[in-house]
Amino acid sequence: MKKYVFLIFGLCFAFQTMNAQLTEAEEKLRTQSADTIEGWKKGGALFLNFSQTSLTNWAAGGIGSYSVNGLASFFANYKKGKSVWDNSLDIGYGLLKQKDADIQKTDDKFDLFSKYGQHAFKSWYYSALLNFRTQMTDGYNYPDDSVISALLAPAYLLGAIGLDYKPGDVFTAFIAPLSAKVTFVNNQVLADAGAFGVDPGKKSRVEFGGYLRLAFKKDLVENINFATKADFFSNYLHNPQNIDINWETLLTMKITKFIGASLSTQLIYDDDIAILEELDNGATKEVKSKIQFKEILGIGFTAKF
Repeated sequence: MKKYVFLIFGLCFAFQTMNAQLTEAEEKLRTQSADTIEGWKKGGALFLNFSQTSLTNWAAGGIGSYSVNGLASFFANYKKGKSVWDNSLDIGYGLLKQKDADIQKTDDKFDLFSKYGQHAFKSWYYSALLNFRTQMTDGYNYPDDSVISALLAPAYLLGAIGLDYKPGDVFTAFIAPLSAKVTFVNNQVLADAGAFGVDPGKKSRVEFGGYLRLAFKKDLVENINFATKADFFSNYLHNPQNIDINWETLLTMKITKFIGASLSTQLIYDDDIAILEELDNGATKEVKSKIQFKEILGIGFTAKF
């Protein structure tokens, strides 16, 4: 686990470095904006990317395919006096069709986030946080098409109380020594198999521990925005040194009014999730504690509001 500890410290350093690179003038303007503008601030973005490959008598070989990926991201933040309330919803879905094969899922995400805070001192807030994550449709282990995930299987509900460092709208660091994480597996077959860390036969698992969330969002240049967020959770009662990590990034570029490009990545490490590994004979076995990584690059329709 040493490498994951180093990774965490590296991420913290990177976030802090990016935040420190703001000039003094930018810091002043940012703080004034955060302190003087009250009420609701709402917005969002929609991305819809397509790709298609067609091959006819292609000597070099290959497979024709169609794919579509969609991403919707919304936020609604409120500030009044000493109170701040940040809310966001991210929904992603993707499909791939290759020649005669069945349609396969390439992305499936539902992430609802809410954080409420009361000003404590300087840029610190006493805060409470709720985060709910799941997927919307069944996931399969291709090519045998066995179901390995489903709606609310898994689903994660996290609640935390702590301090939030919020110097402005660009960077936040939420530190919670008191947090609870509930894992749901609302599929009896998967629950009986003990999928996603639940005890075999049970549909939920509760963990208590410490939680850290870092978030950074900024326009790098005109029409190019970079956003990243990283969550770290340590279960006090079971292998606290094995820290769960969920790190997401999104880079968006506006090309024309309705055409844009996006690059999204997600890195997950959860010591309680078993990963299936294919053997040389075609059979599969479970392998625990592997880093999961997903990357989606696309160009297509985009709309911001």
